[in-house]
Amino acid sequence: MLLLAGLTQAGCSGRSRRAPSGLVPNQQQQPSLSGDGSKLAVIADQRGRPTVQLRDLKSGQLLQLRHFSRHQPHSSPSLSWNGRYLAAVIQRGNRRLVLIEDRLTGQAHPLRLPAGRDPVNLSLAPDGRELAVQTAEQGRWQVEMFNLRELLEPDRPGGRLETTTPQEP
Repeated sequence: MLLLAGLTQAGCSGRSRRAPSGLVPNQQQQPSLSGDGSKLAVIADQRGRPTVQLRDLKSGQLLQLRHFSRHQPHSSPSLSWNGRYLAAVIQRGNRRLVLIEDRLTGQAHPLRLPAGRDPVNLSLAPDGRELAVQTAEQGRWQVEMFNLRELLEPDRPGGRLETTTPQEP
């Protein structure tokens, strides 16, 4: 028996719709919606481990994530504008770290934090060029900004790459 668990989305009109839940009979939490509204990332319980899932909202299908199939628990997913980039906090051994997956190229970009700092929550800028990370270090909380401009291409509305042409003096 499939249990339908999902998130409810309501607008000003009072209408609502459930996000497709697929075959996962467990609760979903920590939702992140892509800027264009086409993708939804959630944390779902899979075999007792919090795991990030990405769903195409038009088709309802779960999308393949190459680099999030292990290193659970996962937390704090965040999507870029078109859902090209998915960032989340993962666990490798005793260490928590940030992992960004580029779904277009298939590359994984682990973000190393200074020693002693553990990521707790994060938020990826819509264009994927900056990342805000809440960290914990010896009981202190702080938010750090990371510039990803040399690591990631921009993820712009409509999938366009916007470039500028140098002007002559």
